[in-house]
Amino acid sequence: MCDIRRGGVSGRAAGRVYAARMLSSVTPRLRVALALALAAVLTFALASCGSGDGSSSTPDGLCAPPGVGSASAVPTNFDAAAAAASVDRHTTEDVTPLDQIDTSQLNLITPGVLTVGTLSDAPPSICVNSENRFTGYDNELLRAVAEKLGLEVRFVGTDFAALLAQVAGGRFDVGSSSITTTDERRKTVAFTNGYDFGYFSLLVPIGSPITGFDALDANTRIGVVQGTVQDEYVVNELGLNPVKFPDYNTAYANLKTGQIDAWVAPSQQAEGAIAPGDQTEIVENTFSLNNFIGWAVAPNNQPLIDALNSGLDAVIADGTYSELYANWVPRELPEGWKPGSKAAPVPDLPDFGAIAAENASNQEPVQAAEEKSTLQQLKDTFFDWELYKSAFPDLLKTGLPNTLILALSSGIIGTVLGMLLAVAGISRTRWLRWPARIYTDIFRGLPAVVVILIVGLGVGPVVREITDSNPYWLGAAALSLLASAYIGEIFRSGIQSVEPGQLEASRALGFSYRKSMSLVVIPQGVRRVLPALMNQFISLIKDSSLIYFLGLLVTQRELFAVGRDLNAQTGNLSPLVAAGLFYLALTIPLTHLVNYIDHRLRTGRTDKSGTLDPVEQSIVVERG
Repeated sequence: MCDIRRGGVSGRAAGRVYAARMLSSVTPRLRVALALALAAVLTFALASCGSGDGSSSTPDGLCAPPGVGSASAVPTNFDAAAAAASVDRHTTEDVTPLDQIDTSQLNLITPGVLTVGTLSDAPPSICVNSENRFTGYDNELLRAVAEKLGLEVRFVGTDFAALLAQVAGGRFDVGSSSITTTDERRKTVAFTNGYDFGYFSLLVPIGSPITGFDALDANTRIGVVQGTVQDEYVVNELGLNPVKFPDYNTAYANLKTGQIDAWVAPSQQAEGAIAPGDQTEIVENTFSLNNFIGWAVAPNNQPLIDALNSGLDAVIADGTYSELYANWVPRELPEGWKPGSKAAPVPDLPDFGAIAAENASNQEPVQAAEEKSTLQQLKDTFFDWELYKSAFPDLLKTGLPNTLILALSSGIIGTVLGMLLAVAGISRTRWLRWPARIYTDIFRGLPAVVVILIVGLGVGPVVREITDSNPYWLGAAALSLLASAYIGEIFRSGIQSVEPGQLEASRALGFSYRKSMSLVVIPQGVRRVLPALMNQFISLIKDSSLIYFLGLLVTQRELFAVGRDLNAQTGNLSPLVAAGLFYLALTIPLTHLVNYIDHRLRTGRTDKSGTLDPVEQSIVVERG
């Protein structure tokens, strides 16, 4: 597309000519708004065209398997006392033979298909790669297990805060998200045998007085990702109040900029986050045999748990587990732990300790990286131009259409429902007025994410046959319900602001009450609240990002979700800023457009002819 030429003029020049013609036909205020939008879009388009190789996606980065060469040994700063005190109480003694598993009895949402809820922001365990494919060690291993069982796998992205509830409620058959098993979580879901283990790593700035977990106290600002086992560990085991973040990259960015004093994180994410030049380090790790990592399953679906356990032992026995483990998460197993059931063979893994030692001996001494200034950290974290260019295609092709679909559909439905609520809210009949007021109070009072979860998880199972367990339109319905409550109040205030004399005059002319309202009062009220309506639509555009809580396919992600996934691949927040620029390109022109329309409706068209029509001329002559 970047090389298209038309009539001897390059596509870039033709674009400028077209833009100039279009801008010349509108008013100055609207011209400025459209110019800003066109400038943003053209800048992004030219940047993507000039990216060199023509690639439309980002490199896999952190979402690529690191390979055996990146092997690591058991950490030297390991809290061995905590590991020794732990006991494995949940691993099964053996499993059902694979040939005795009846896949028709697994209570799957879709027969023959394993519907899996997963995340996209914790590479190399779980992530979305540059081909928009859910991958990572956890998901690739689950694919291998499903293949042993003869099942197809369908991955759906969601948020960790909702994942376990969605598995327990039947939204997903399995939760795959490096989920550390705890007694508290077992009250909500059941777990398979362990396929991985996890250290808790304590990251601090270099030179920090914090040297281990025992140095943390109430005066320490400790960062954790909300809803994770690290969150539970800091609150319940350490008895401290942490600072909670939505994802790993945001937490680490706050540590680098000094907003928090320490970060408790999974070891894989901690090690993968530290880049050359970062003034951070891991000072201690801890581990518990009882808290292995497993797949989450609904507690009443024991046949599926048995099947997954059998498949896991099978991939361990045939070497598939060892291949995936060595390629994705090559690190030495801690003493006393192995994957699968207690009867499963010990996986035949390379000597990761020896490989790590050899790598360390061959590695040239690393010079201390120069400490970055605050401005340089800000630039590297938020304004990496190369990442802007690589993020644009996915934001344009996937994020933008879904954001517009969700916003437009919920905006239209919300406007229709809002008008009905407004009319009912000012009705003389209390049987219409009271329900409208109650509805408005409820949906204006509840947080948006709560309404979305109630509709998605509460209504979803009821209409599963209609939606095919796809919550995309349920999310749009939830946004519509929220929007209608606000829009209804906007309409009601506009209608009630119309002078009572307007209604009285129309009734005096013979109009019925209904016609007076529909033809005289309501049109004036709507005109008066156009700016407020546009503000509500802008809020809908941004609120569409909350639909991700319900679980969406890769192709259904909106702008923020695409930016977040690219952020996870790169460990940089620039893709989120790029997504924010798309929001600006949508909202700024809309704001100026509605202001222009509102001005035209209030003042009318300017008479540029300088002459009066015959009737007006006769009036002037008569008055003269």
